[in-house]
Amino acid sequence: MRTNALFIYDERETAYRFNDNHPFNQKRLQVTVDLLKKAGALPDSCMRTPPSATEEQLLRVHSQEYLDCVKGLSPNPPEDCWIEKAGRYGLDTEDTPYFPDMHTVTLQLVGGSVYAIDTVMSGEALHAMHLGGGLHHALPSKGAGFCVYNDAAVAIAHAKAVYGARVLYIDTDVHHGDGVQWSFYTDPDVCTFSIHETGKYLFPGTGAVNERGEGSGFGMNVNVPMEPFTEDESWLECFTEVLNRTVEHFKPDLIVSQHGCDAHAFDPLAHIHCSMDIYREMPRVIHELAHRYCGGRWVALGGGGYDIWRVVPRAWSLAWLEMSGHPLLDAVNTQAPCFLPSDWLKSWQPHCEEHIPDTWLDPVHSWEPMPRRDEIVAKNRQTKELSMLYLG
Repeated sequence: MRTNALFIYDERETAYRFNDNHPFNQKRLQVTVDLLKKAGALPDSCMRTPPSATEEQLLRVHSQEYLDCVKGLSPNPPEDCWIEKAGRYGLDTEDTPYFPDMHTVTLQLVGGSVYAIDTVMSGEALHAMHLGGGLHHALPSKGAGFCVYNDAAVAIAHAKAVYGARVLYIDTDVHHGDGVQWSFYTDPDVCTFSIHETGKYLFPGTGAVNERGEGSGFGMNVNVPMEPFTEDESWLECFTEVLNRTVEHFKPDLIVSQHGCDAHAFDPLAHIHCSMDIYREMPRVIHELAHRYCGGRWVALGGGGYDIWRVVPRAWSLAWLEMSGHPLLDAVNTQAPCFLPSDWLKSWQPHCEEHIPDTWLDPVHSWEPMPRRDEIVAKNRQTKELSMLYLG
């Protein structure tokens, strides 16, 4: 019997950790799972532990030379010859430094995303979520932006190779999904859509509207770069209109979405000023499109998110509530305010210096509007129209 939605999780994925001071902190996985369980929204029957990825799966995206370097840098300490090569492969930077057991730990993350593809494409589940994934910046022969292996790209390549699927990749991270874009830039069977803060001011500096794909893949790459300090209404207007046009144009067999939640106003690494409303609404839009265009086949991955107490658990939990069709979402949408479980707040508040919000959504009515709001909205609308230029 097919399950509506599966939650792919292995607590060992929290070992993906660069150092104690690094902003990428996979403890957010544990905090999110705890929130869902205490909210009564994640029964054990929905959870699956995935196998690790194989090197054969990795090699559909990454080069053998890169894999060899990642493996060479994984012992503690690595041999000098590999340390000397780390810079060539992007693994000696402040953002993406090598760490002990890096290869094995990252194989677990990639395996979760590949397994999510298998559960959906085999018909075991209609939807699958793997929040440990979404490492979208890694390139075929280079680590970057906190990402060692690109699990999203490997999962998409797996869907193509094993199931012959046409895949629409949707990236909602505030940072452009560059690694996935470049991996499929000439591929007519993979369409990549990314909404993000403009690369004029933010890593990785790419994601302009004129990056549309090349060769037979021209028109299969859609970027929607938003202005700094964009708020909910403008973000969702651009996301919804451009994504609807993209899906209608491409007609995928499968949607793979990346749910970075760093476009929130509280996130310390970007300049977008959105609230939890976009993290309730974007999964709803994706869910509806999955059912309208590809028989419901939808795989959701994690991604960025660096306020691990106030933002990530709520945002990722809202995505799961939507994906699983849990009735708690009705209360979130209709009850004002809808409170988080008190025992979850009691467990985690001592770990956070800031006050953790006690409601699922933010009190945006009390937030001060951004200066230059009208100018920002107008510029985003211009970008929206340019983004749709080749979408029929």
